[in-house]
Amino acid sequence: MGARRVSRWSRAFVAAGAAFLVATYLAVAAGLGRRTVVTLGLYGFVFHVLFGKAYALVPSFFDRDLPTATPLPVQFALSVSGTVALAADSLGVTDQSWIGAAGGALWGLGVAVSLGTLAWTVRDNLSGAATGTGGANADRRPVDRRANTAVPVAGTYLAVAAAVWLSAPFGRPPLATPQVSHLLAAGTAALLVFGVGLRLFPRFLVADPPRWLVPVVLVPGAVAPAALAAGLFDRRILLAGGVLEAVAVVGFAATYLALFVRSDRRRVGLWAVLLAVLAGVGGVTLGLTLAVVGRDPALVTAHYRAMLLGFLGLTIVGATLQFYPPSVGAWPLASDRTARVAVALLAAGLLGQGVGLVGGLSALESLGHGAGVVGAGLYAWLVAAAFRSRAA
Repeated sequence: MGARRVSRWSRAFVAAGAAFLVATYLAVAAGLGRRTVVTLGLYGFVFHVLFGKAYALVPSFFDRDLPTATPLPVQFALSVSGTVALAADSLGVTDQSWIGAAGGALWGLGVAVSLGTLAWTVRDNLSGAATGTGGANADRRPVDRRANTAVPVAGTYLAVAAAVWLSAPFGRPPLATPQVSHLLAAGTAALLVFGVGLRLFPRFLVADPPRWLVPVVLVPGAVAPAALAAGLFDRRILLAGGVLEAVAVVGFAATYLALFVRSDRRRVGLWAVLLAVLAGVGGVTLGLTLAVVGRDPALVTAHYRAMLLGFLGLTIVGATLQFYPPSVGAWPLASDRTARVAVALLAAGLLGQGVGLVGGLSALESLGHGAGVVGAGLYAWLVAAAFRSRAA
């Protein structure tokens, strides 16, 4: 019953994330501000999916069992309500100044529940030395052990960001909102993509990664977020952080490309991750350009969308389609063909937005907005259809 309840609430987090993805693309299409888009896309979509899958994956990766499912509905209520409040505050729909602080505090409390539960679960294996890897996968143990080291580092960045939000109601936060966003996006989300991805994607593709690339991804990926956050107000530190993050993202892209070439599996979710790592390479290229030439508004927007909705977003979409195959859905259009259309629209939409922004082509940017909204809607439909069939 406990495992079933964990699975049910894990799906609830993923479903909430899918709904937030649709809201994110609608916000982009409506021309809402970056703060609103980042709140819905990062705090809403990315982290709700990460929270849900962390409860399901991290204990097994550390060769432990989640002791109870009780914290999951508590965190779900805190995280969803916190994200909604933060989004409402970013829109200015209310003149109540406490809404944003309350939303941040709720979201931070949700993080505390998640980190506390997972830390207690793996408390005697915080280094991740025990991987639960054995049998036919025993040869993967060295990579799995290294990949596990990314999880506590990502958790530390998440704890720092949550502490900032929890401190906000009591005075001026120690870090600015953009710094917190970089800690969350690069420090937690991207680092989890690196660490968890190095465990999952070799198994999904039934291939072995180039082992020499693993530390090339993980070491700079762990250091870069701190430099990026500190460097938002110092171009030299920002450039150093950008170079480190670029090394990590390009290294991860090279690792995934090697896995993809070595594999004969071509499922739609795996194609989505391929497009994600390509978007990541484009995103870090834009980021380095910003660090060198300064903050051009169009480049800033193209950069954060490429990383948030491209690298992180498409990776999560691809992994979700692997965990919950579209063909299991009981509703109309629940099929691999619909999934391919959804992924193609999301990728084409991001490309259209990026080229339109950088090239000043507003018509192309608008087409990208429309494609993204439809693609996100189809993805959410597929997730809901898959979960409905499991509940039946």
